Amino acid sequence: METLVYVAAAIAVAVPCIGAGLGIGSATSKALESVARQPEAGSEITKNLLLGCALAEATAIYGFVIALLIILLK
Repeated sequence: METLVYVAAAIAVAVPCIGAGLGIGSATSKALESVARQPEAGSEITKNLLLGCALAEATAIYGFVIALLIILLK
């Protein structure tokens, strides 16, 4: 029974982190392509990229908090 708690916590961390990593990687590649095509829009693209990356990282942090709650409140 206790092993399943740790498995659930691992899943709660892994899924959001994988999603955040894929999302940030995709957003970064598209931002670099956009800057390569229109260098004069680089500062605006960078602002939007950082906002999107922060939101994606927040999802991973929420998954980590849920995992901690699963372990601590078992």
